[in-house]
Amino acid sequence: MVQAIIDIQEDTNRILNIVKAMHGLKDKSEAIDIMAREYKESILEPELRPEYVAKLKRIMKEKSIRVGNVDDLRKMIGEK
Repeated sequence: MVQAIIDIQEDTNRILNIVKAMHGLKDKSEAIDIMAREYKESILEPELRPEYVAKLKRIMKEKSIRVGNVDDLRKMIGEK
């Protein structure tokens, strides 16, 4: 485990206290860990599953269809 002395703003301190209370944590370092994990899951690019990558490659090889506008699309699918 790494130890660090950090300077944080008052708002950040309040947020850490809220996260700490919400999750019943012992200290703010645990709150920082939770926030970092949530950031990683929601913001950083997640690793793609191999079957999803294979599906994407298959879709990218398919030929596209030129539609034009909505009226043209309706004509193609037989709507009036």
